[in-house]
This record gives sequence, structure tokens and C-alpha cells, in this order.
Amino acid sequence: MRVGFFQFAPVFGDVKQNLEHVLERLQKVRADLLVLPEFFTSGYQFISKREVAELSEEIPSGPTTRRLTELARDQGMWLVGGLAERSGIRRSRNYYNSAVLVGPKGHVATYRKTHLFDEEKRWFNPGETGFPVHSIGKARLGIMICFDWFFPESARTLALRGAEIIAHPSNLVLPYCPDAMVTRCLENRVFAITANRIGSEQRGDREKLTFIGTSQITSPGGEILCRASRDGEESGNAEIDIREAGNKDLNRFNNLFKDRREDLYGI
Repeated sequence: MRVGFFQFAPVFGDVKQNLEHVLERLQKVRADLLVLPEFFTSGYQFISKREVAELSEEIPSGPTTRRLTELARDQGMWLVGGLAERSGIRRSRNYYNSAVLVGPKGHVATYRKTHLFDEEKRWFNPGETGFPVHSIGKARLGIMICFDWFFPESARTLALRGAEIIAHPSNLVLPYCPDAMVTRCLENRVFAITANRIGSEQRGDREKLTFIGTSQITSPGGEILCRASRDGEESGNAEIDIREAGNKDLNRFNNLFKDRREDLYGI
């Protein structure tokens, strides 16, 4: 499979421009699977519930999911991208930090972020989808969003459920994730595609947020197959052999999953 990411700097609040920019750039990209950042259409630093309501969309009927689906169909690819989701009727609406998975035949799944970071807790409901795994033809895919990486249970749950690739839309501001994903992939023997954004945002009286770029593709052996710059708009890709994610053996005596001692892990 050829897998990839696209990192860029969304303009806060300009959903239409951000979406058109991504769609234009992806016309030139050829991949089986491509991952886009967290909140790639809206920008990240919300300062009111009203902004969340105005910039969120329903899934799959909203414009972002529909346009991504059209692109996936036209180019025969799978896409994962993060956006603010609106769910429910007007008087009892919920808002989620979500990611959609679409493919050549349409919308496949929506994942809602489990572990909300910092002020996300003011604006969004914690996700309740859990960590499902989906078939994307040649591989089995799981999704986690940004801060989910900080909890080893996220990637481990996806791996135990059969994920061979983890799509990881992100808006990273802490410096640890790119190197830590080496460990996440090693301990689970999976591929991971972290699609981060670049640039900065400082809105209202909030602290300035600077996003660290460095989107990357990591192998089950912990090799960084592709890493982007800290501050450049760019796409990256790598050719992967999905069979590598099926081998959980470290040597002839040790298997990462068979050697687990579940009887001793309970708290």
C-alpha cells in the first residue's frame, strides 16, 4: 500500500477555504490511504460555544464529509480527516472532536475523540465510540485523534482488535508525540500515520498555540518511514508492506500478544 499525510496551516473559521485548499492539493497526490490533520477545516483554538456551533458539521451529510467522499471515489482512495461534529436536534445538540473515514464507496465510519485535551473539555463532549477497527480493502484501520496517543490503551486496544494501521489526525503542540509514536508502533507492531498541522493561533485572551508539524509515518519496527518539517506545508508518503503488521513475534520465544499476562493486569 502507498500511505500518506498532508500537513498545512488551516485558517481559523474559514471552513470553505480550508476545504478547497486541501481538495486542490490532494488532486496531485496518489495514495491508497491519506490522513489529514485534526480540525483541518475549522482551525483549532475555539473561544466560545457559539464558534463551535457555527463551525461544526453533521456527519455524513455535511459538506466536508461529502466532498471528501467525492474525492475518495474519484481517486479510488481512502481518506481520514478531523473535523468538529454536530449531532442531535437543536435543543439537545452535542459537539464532538471527530474524524471521518471515507472510501471509494462512501462514508465508512466516524470516530469521536476519547481523550479531550485542555480547553477541548469546555467545548466538546467526550467521545463514546470506543476504538473500532475497519476494513479498507488491503488492510484493517483504526483511528485515534491527537492526545489519544498519550494513553497507551488507545493504540493497544486498536491493535488487539486487529488494526494494522492507525490513522492519527492531530493538532500537536506538545513536543513528545513524534518520538513517542516509535514506541506505540513497536509495542503493538502496527503502522501509524500521524497527520499534524503547522502554524500558530492566538485568539481572544488565550495563550498562543504553536503547532509542531513533523507529521510522520512509522513502521511496526519503529522505523520513521517519512517525517515532515516543523513548519512547512507538505505531503508525505511511503510504500508499506501490510504483512509486517501481522507478525507479532519478536523472536522464536516471544510474541507481543501471546505473552500478555492479562491475569495480572487488573487494577
